[in-house]
Amino acid sequence: MAARRAASSVLSRCLLARPPPPSCPAGKSALLGPGAVLRWFGTAPAAAATEEPIQPAVEIKHTQLLINGNFVDAASGRTFPTVDPRTGEVIALVAEGDSEDIDRAVAAARRAFDEGPWPRMTAYERCRVLLRFADLIEQHADEVAALETWDNGKTLTQSAGAEVPMLARCMRYYAGWADKIHGLVVPADGAHHAQVLHEPVGVAGQIIPWNFPLLMFAWKVGPALACGNTVVLKTAEQTPLSALYVASLLHEAGLPDGVLNVVSGFGPTAGAALCSHMGVDKLAFTGSTGTGQIVLELAARSNLKPVTLELGGKSPFIVMDDADVDQAVELAHHAVFFNQGQCCCAGSRTFVHERVYDEFVEKSKARAMKRVVGDPFRNGVEQGPQIDEEQFKKILRYVQSGVDSGATLLAGGDRAGNRGFYIQPTVFADAKDDMKIAREEIFGPVQTILKFSGVEEVIRRANASHYGLAAGVFTRSLGAANTLSRALRVGTVWVNCYDVFDAGIPFGGYKMSGVGREKGVYALRNYLQTKAVVTPIRGAAWL
Repeated sequence: MAARRAASSVLSRCLLARPPPPSCPAGKSALLGPGAVLRWFGTAPAAAATEEPIQPAVEIKHTQLLINGNFVDAASGRTFPTVDPRTGEVIALVAEGDSEDIDRAVAAARRAFDEGPWPRMTAYERCRVLLRFADLIEQHADEVAALETWDNGKTLTQSAGAEVPMLARCMRYYAGWADKIHGLVVPADGAHHAQVLHEPVGVAGQIIPWNFPLLMFAWKVGPALACGNTVVLKTAEQTPLSALYVASLLHEAGLPDGVLNVVSGFGPTAGAALCSHMGVDKLAFTGSTGTGQIVLELAARSNLKPVTLELGGKSPFIVMDDADVDQAVELAHHAVFFNQGQCCCAGSRTFVHERVYDEFVEKSKARAMKRVVGDPFRNGVEQGPQIDEEQFKKILRYVQSGVDSGATLLAGGDRAGNRGFYIQPTVFADAKDDMKIAREEIFGPVQTILKFSGVEEVIRRANASHYGLAAGVFTRSLGAANTLSRALRVGTVWVNCYDVFDAGIPFGGYKMSGVGREKGVYALRNYLQTKAVVTPIRGAAWL
């Protein structure tokens, strides 16, 4: 039990693991075979991986749509390529679902909810299915982690050491909730018995992003199933493979047919059809703020289905003047560069007090220039490629914007190597609040450092954003920590830590960073209806 509990925040510990020195050869992986000498990258362009990319030792088993318990082709017969971001080469051709496939999936989910056993079986039996699923995740951990790294580009260390354990932990967390969802009896003003029931909402449509496919699968599917709902899940077109694979394991664990349906496809076709579908009772979406606005509009224009949104961010990371600068530099570095910077809560606005600013800037530059970039399957690599060419080019446009607007480019600023979608770890100093790199979500390995002189000033500047997802505070002062954590208008404040994602800690944003919360008991509310049942009492002994 202790090991399982520890997995809940293993991501935070994974962030702070330091790589071996550049002269050390990487070790050997039981899954992938021999490693290779690592390469370090600074401000000059360099080859991101002169060695041939490692071929993952995992079989691609599922590329079709999962509808009513069966893997099937898209109704149109069309497929699309999912690409290895290390090389730009095709990994596999995946079924391209569209509106007709969404219709089939919603119909299957509706039958499973209205007529099937899932919402009618005991909550304890649903709990047992989810627990068996978590066990299967751990039994197939090597394959799941390899698929995630291959399709996404994140390091195998992160996939295997953090995200697969967190997937299993999250499913066990919601398995534990399944038989603890209950209502209330409310004292009425008169001779009536007033009972409040919490019932599953019905068919849940869920759209997950490409940056954390496994974790977002868990955050959405876990609470929905624990509450007794059925699901139609649309994967991101960039990363369909791991969700299809773990969905097959969930059926192996005993999930009835039609309870979970997975459709791979594109936003304007499959995604829009899911959001607009009159047979969907609830929507959950994680992605960009712009797309979230479209999701909300489509839901409103159809059947006014409730929507949970976990959207973008431009999170401030505040370093006070009493900070241990070395520790602050390391934590701030991981807050922004983790997952190739492709993290909605990345601490990409680094506010540093003027008294420690110069020291912090120099040490941040040195840390970025030592960051290990390369094939994410190689031991010791800290940063893999960006997800695809579109994101790669977008990040480089932001870097050019920073240069053009007068920020000081300290490190990086260019691609790493000449193959795949690798970008050098990039650091800007002397940034101003009105620069694009300080206002807009870059979603890449770009740190923007800004100077401040006092608490009231940094609170005002940190809050002057359309976003409000998360923030970091680094200080030795309990008073400063209390003041900042209460004043910052964000959904999560990490004090002297960052990216701690325990299964029970709610996650979501203020302002244009979203609506509702994921994880914890708060996520259950997204998938439950509240019903009041009132009956008269005659001849009662008491009221």
